[in-house]
Amino acid sequence: MSTSPAIIASGGANLASLCFALDRLGYEAPVTEDAALIRDASHVILPGVGAARDAMERLAKANLIDVIRDLRQPVLGICLGMQLLFTGSDEDDAACLDIIPGRAQRFDGGPELPVPQMGWNQLRARGACQLLSDVEDGAWAYFIHSFALPVGPYTRATTDYGITFSSVVEQDNFFGTQFHPERSAGVGERILENFLRIS
Repeated sequence: MSTSPAIIASGGANLASLCFALDRLGYEAPVTEDAALIRDASHVILPGVGAARDAMERLAKANLIDVIRDLRQPVLGICLGMQLLFTGSDEDDAACLDIIPGRAQRFDGGPELPVPQMGWNQLRARGACQLLSDVEDGAWAYFIHSFALPVGPYTRATTDYGITFSSVVEQDNFFGTQFHPERSAGVGERILENFLRIS
């Protein structure tokens, strides 16, 4: 297995900032749809921006759905990428990877809670998690999303936005952040570094 991480090419606009964040940490990660490179990577990152159904169709076209499901190295889903790890999404009734049981639901919103949630919000730790090592409870991270996952046995941190939702998840070798660590300053840098240190 390679000692380098890989980023799955998901078509999201955040790929450049994610690559830059990894570069600052001393990692060069190819952005790829190559199944062999993904299987051989030390760590795999699944980013995502946009609609769940479109993202799943892109993964299916690249023949990556079973590849991702079968990965045994640490995998990190970011934003939509985290939602794709779950069973499905209410967004266009999308079927997702079904690695973690659960379904993303749209925020109800309101005059004081515009949808999407866009900006900084706090993380509240919920059990031990390698991703959150040396991250203070109540730390701030940058979010932009209209759908969110409920709290479940996979939840390692929550955030409040009208409802309490999962902002960090973990199941076996699969991890997820609903926020964008690559846009979350020092907190996000620490979380990415923690992920890349998981063996």
